[in-house]
Amino acid sequence: MPASGQSRFGRRRLARSLAVAATGVAVVALPLFGATGAAAATTTSTTASATAYPDNLDGWIRESLDVMAQHGIPGSYESIHRNIMRESSGNPAAINLWDSNAAKGTPSKGLLQVIDPTFQAYHVPGTAFDPFDPVANITAACNYAADRYGSIDNVFGAY
Repeated sequence: MPASGQSRFGRRRLARSLAVAATGVAVVALPLFGATGAAAATTTSTTASATAYPDNLDGWIRESLDVMAQHGIPGSYESIHRNIMRESSGNPAAINLWDSNAAKGTPSKGLLQVIDPTFQAYHVPGTAFDPFDPVANITAACNYAADRYGSIDNVFGAY
């Protein structure tokens, strides 16, 4: 963990939360003719609410489920958790350097052990383009599982 006390993924999550929180829109309209100055301005302001997720396995799964819901990708907390525990024991930095994928030069990476070509093909917009990012890894893997098996809920072994 860096000296700042925040994990590598915590900084990204904070940046993601700040980006969402900073999407409020302010519109100022001044008439072209007639009244002038601040008294004539109409101001409308809206603020987006940001959901804070803990920087741990529970938070990563919950954030992934929210992203998946926005993109129509099926899956349940229980199935995602079950598959993560089998594939990486919850370690987002896990990398498999010994299986057939690794022997071909494309090791499986991250929480759900996704290889780079699969991650690239099934990456979900709005997540980091990094297979070691927990939320990006989960959502890409669940997107792949939905395409191949109907849902991550139908995956009970290596996939």
